[in-house]
Amino acid sequence: MLRAAGTYFLRTLVLQYQPIYIAALGATAYQLGAANSIGGLSAAAIALPTGWLADRYGVRRIFLAAMALVLFGAFLFASAQTWVIIIPALLIGNLGLQMESTACPTVCGSCLKDEERATGMGLCDTLAATPGLIAPLIGAIVITRFGGLNAGGIRPLYYLQIIGFSLILIFVLAEFREPKRRRELKISSGFSGSIRELLARGIRLKSWILFVSLSSIPLYMGTMVYVPFFAAEMKHADEIVLGGMAMASVVMPLLLSIPVGRVADRIGRKKVLYLTMSIYCLSLLLLVYAVDSTMLLLSGVLQGFLTLAAVTRGAMTAELVPTALLGRTFGILGLFTGLIMIVAPIIGGILWSATGPESVFYSIIVVQVLSMLVLLTMPETLSKEHATSR
Repeated sequence: MLRAAGTYFLRTLVLQYQPIYIAALGATAYQLGAANSIGGLSAAAIALPTGWLADRYGVRRIFLAAMALVLFGAFLFASAQTWVIIIPALLIGNLGLQMESTACPTVCGSCLKDEERATGMGLCDTLAATPGLIAPLIGAIVITRFGGLNAGGIRPLYYLQIIGFSLILIFVLAEFREPKRRRELKISSGFSGSIRELLARGIRLKSWILFVSLSSIPLYMGTMVYVPFFAAEMKHADEIVLGGMAMASVVMPLLLSIPVGRVADRIGRKKVLYLTMSIYCLSLLLLVYAVDSTMLLLSGVLQGFLTLAAVTRGAMTAELVPTALLGRTFGILGLFTGLIMIVAPIIGGILWSATGPESVFYSIIVVQVLSMLVLLTMPETLSKEHATSR
């Protein structure tokens, strides 16, 4: 949880400002989407092997490699003088982040019982998100101190990332140990055989892959690219408002991760997913129709429900396959969400340029409705016995 908290803090330190930084280096809205799409190539390529390697060699080694790559990506961001240099920075940084995000849920998925998994993952998410509450404010203060919402003002945030990721790398090397339950797992099949085993033993895994892929579009088209860009370009939000939106998006996961997890452990995963995804769609409407900073901040608050949905989704994923296959499961999901990371930003750029900025967010809402229709075909993974006992 300490590792996750440090990583989350450093990511949220720059997340709201990264699209503005890339644009300040000379990228248009279309080029912004193209750069993020190309940056997703490495995430898609590494996700599946990472899951297999995590199952075979352990998550500790994956975390060490991931932190080293993210550190190098931050260095490239800090040294970039043109938006073209951002492409290798995104390729390397996303490579590390994908490895980290693939390995991370296997820890909670392996070490928690079914009847407490959503609550436990909610607890982990709450503690990890706490530092992220102040990260955007720190980012806004640094940007203001170094010249405002431009490349020179944002660049120091990446120097802070370099320092932070270096410390996390040292911490993982010194303190992190492979969870006992995962040390006891054995993998006998090779890479291709393990994927066949996964598809054979998983519960409606193909439908679940489709659902997860569709429901990841808001992150890669909205949160990471066009939400802050839209707020800055179309709603004239400055660094303080952008930082406030990022802080506001952390409030809901911070306050509700554990309660929502307990509700999911009581009434089921699917009902919670329907609710959280619907509220997130409402946040996008507030963003589009915002007339002042108050509405932008409220939109930021409701965008936090995207994180709550992701935590519940992770708990449900862990219940669709045997524990020994968790690494590969999150790996194959990472492969498809990596493909979404490639496609979604470039589609967003095309929509922005061809049909108007607002169409990006209407499209995200439509896709979320489609993903909920796919979710209807999935069985509820929380057993009645567990629900009754809670």
